[in-house]
Amino acid sequence: MRALTWQGRRDVRVESVPDPRLEEPTDVIVRITSTGICGSDLHLYELLGPYLDPGDVLGHEPMGVVEEVGREVTSLAAGDRVVVPFNVSCGTCFMCGQGLQSQCETTQVRAHGKGAALFGYSKLYGQVPGGQAELLRVPFGDTLPIKVPHGPPDERFVYLSDVLPTAWQAVEYAAVPPGGTVAVIGLGPIGDMAARIALHRGAGRVIGVDLVPERLARASARGVTVLDVGELGKGLAGAVRELTGGRGPDAVIEAVGMEAHGAPVARATHHFVGVLPDALAERLMERVGVDRMAALYSAIEMVRRGGTISVVGVYGGMADPLPLMTMFDKQVQLRMGQANVRRWSDAILPLLTEDDPLGVEGFATHTLPLEEGPQAYKTFQAKEDGMVKVLLTP
Repeated sequence: MRALTWQGRRDVRVESVPDPRLEEPTDVIVRITSTGICGSDLHLYELLGPYLDPGDVLGHEPMGVVEEVGREVTSLAAGDRVVVPFNVSCGTCFMCGQGLQSQCETTQVRAHGKGAALFGYSKLYGQVPGGQAELLRVPFGDTLPIKVPHGPPDERFVYLSDVLPTAWQAVEYAAVPPGGTVAVIGLGPIGDMAARIALHRGAGRVIGVDLVPERLARASARGVTVLDVGELGKGLAGAVRELTGGRGPDAVIEAVGMEAHGAPVARATHHFVGVLPDALAERLMERVGVDRMAALYSAIEMVRRGGTISVVGVYGGMADPLPLMTMFDKQVQLRMGQANVRRWSDAILPLLTEDDPLGVEGFATHTLPLEEGPQAYKTFQAKEDGMVKVLLTP
């Protein structure tokens, strides 16, 4: 089969690799029809090379049609249409029973002290082959895949793999009071969708912050009050407070993570780590890694006293300095974590109707053949060509 593979820093290629096969009686094989490129994939493209091997298959946002099922699978059959969550979760352990599929005890990557394995996301999360490929082996066939109806286009459902549940959890964790105000820092795919969900769920006002004109325009068209951080700079928090009567928003969703602009020292550290030998880079990242935390600092500064910060942007540093005195004084509540896809998927699925209240159809700015994946990574990372969300079609 053809698959998009990691070969080195900023080097991904589509290559022919062996077809996956059933390894356990509970596995299914899915022929992929659509698969997304996630902002988190850019961390693999740019920074997390020490935890990848050349040839690793990338991607964790796939959907498709079941081609083969293991002998113990009873809820799916060949021909069924499914979305594959990015968490590799069993659905039956203690953590899955708590709705914490991202902490699944069956697939926890204990060698690295991490939670549940993820499709296509490095040795840190199990080195499981990903879904930017023609075929994908999916374990736990009776509990992991999300069965969806035939008929509507893939774009109606594909975001159940990651974007929708991640954004839904971000809003859930933000605990925006009815009619309250939430600021969303970062209007990439997750931040954009979180803003839409917050409005759908009753937020009185959503303030969106970004510096990419196309992202700001998309959010504004959906009723979001947008602020250009490139124009405001250090005055961002003051501008947000001005929009909220001087108090600050009830909640802030931080949807940027370690990609934040405005942190030159941490940026230089990221580049330095990227050129070190793998063994040395791993030790440096795991013991003294520092992230670019401008977005999180902004969230702490702008949220109202007693407010909530929901962190959905990905961080990787082990020595990140937090302004704990400020957080304590402001009585800030902080929630974060990988999305628990299966916890939210049943609540989201009824919204993926012909009415399309969240605007999933047309959410992708680019739909490209799998073979154009390497150029798509390059364009997405550079934020060029108005690229906000990419779907690949194997």
